[in-house]
Amino acid sequence: MEDLVGAAAAVREKAYAPYSRFKVGAAVRGASGAVYQGCNVENVAYPEGTCAEAGAIAAMVAAGETRLTAVAVIADSPSPVPPCGGCRQKLAEFGLAEVPVTLATTDGARLETTIGALLPGSFSAAHMDRT
Repeated sequence: MEDLVGAAAAVREKAYAPYSRFKVGAAVRGASGAVYQGCNVENVAYPEGTCAEAGAIAAMVAAGETRLTAVAVIADSPSPVPPCGGCRQKLAEFGLAEVPVTLATTDGARLETTIGALLPGSFSAAHMDRT
């Protein structure tokens, strides 16, 4: 997970956060082993920004992958910052419940969890099956 945390930290520096000044970086590992990064991108017309996790997932999908196997998220905060509700659902769309998630701070604090722990009872495609 160290490579993912490092990738998330590196891309965090590129975040566009002129309004909140709260930069977030995320990195996901695809099933191929490739690492995809994303950072938050704010917009003056709140809430039209994009979360770091969503950006990393978009980069993964743009590269042709649809399954993630690990996630790291980092921010400059007093304690590790979990993904927002929308990003938790996005992570659940592309990763199994047991996929490891490392939440980190720029000061080195870490919280190890899983997608399933972040979003118990997630909505899935199975809920839409009417047969």
